[in-house]
Amino acid sequence: MKILVTGAAGFIGNELALHLTARGDEIIGIDNLNDYYEVSLKQARLDRLKDEPLFNFLKLDIADRTAMSKLFTEQRLDAVVNLAAQAGVRYSLENPGAYVDANLTGFANILEGCRQSKVKHLVFASSSSVYGANTKLPFCEEDNVDHPISLYAASKKANELMAHSYSHLYGLPCTGLRFFTVYGPWGRPDMAYFSFTRKILAGEAIPVFNEGRMQRDFTYIDDIIEGVVRVIDKLPEGDEQWNGDEPNPATSRAPYRIYNIGASRTVQLLDFIHVLEHCLGKKASLNLLPMQSGDVKATFANVNALQEAVGFKPSTSIETGLQRFVDWYKQYYSES
Repeated sequence: MKILVTGAAGFIGNELALHLTARGDEIIGIDNLNDYYEVSLKQARLDRLKDEPLFNFLKLDIADRTAMSKLFTEQRLDAVVNLAAQAGVRYSLENPGAYVDANLTGFANILEGCRQSKVKHLVFASSSSVYGANTKLPFCEEDNVDHPISLYAASKKANELMAHSYSHLYGLPCTGLRFFTVYGPWGRPDMAYFSFTRKILAGEAIPVFNEGRMQRDFTYIDDIIEGVVRVIDKLPEGDEQWNGDEPNPATSRAPYRIYNIGASRTVQLLDFIHVLEHCLGKKASLNLLPMQSGDVKATFANVNALQEAVGFKPSTSIETGLQRFVDWYKQYYSES
């Protein structure tokens, strides 16, 4: 297949491009290489694919309507995986415009390009943050998600709604994936586990919000990629049992589907820090802080729908995943 991967210099996008080219897919990778975090890391990720003949990188911003229209016109794409976005809950409190540009305008350009060029399947990144103020655990795709508590979360919920409208109006097969706290080698420096590692090694105190009484469904990158690849190959179909009197937000009469991808287990933040300390061989100094605006106290994915659809459930333990990250971190930053 010929597949467009947006956000190809990003954490998940780069790993996905590596996996897809390894199985023989032709990948067009795009990214705007913005400076939300260190551009050198994004370039280093791209360098992993520089000798791959099946990978072609273009520096493009999905918010650029003209450039995106030209891309879709010139490329005959079988599928699109949209992973480009302005990420981060906390940053959305500081720079909301970046989320409007990338996550709303940019996604609209992706949808229109898919429609015009008759792409066979659009897979797009959503987020566990869409569950917002929900407190019933585990989070299930059938739950109502109408109470986001950050603009980032709202933009991801908007993506799901926008995709459904295109699926309904134009028959565009769309699958949205709600990622749960993805971590691992080559990850994002703005993520807590990444900054924790840097600060612990530097002997600095780490900020621990809600005094560590947070729970997260940490999901290892390899598990995320396996789930995404299987979903790419699983075209959504209309649900004949869908009932407008009792609408299921995860399905539709249109070819549209939403799945959680998470480890389906929660880890207390303090326990996570203890595992990280063990992997680093060094104790952390904790700066216990109150809850921060935009954060949720717990995330926990019900992945039954994913398992039923594609026969996969994430399984990498936090101990294994964090050790792999720490090994990569020490090597990468000793060589950089």
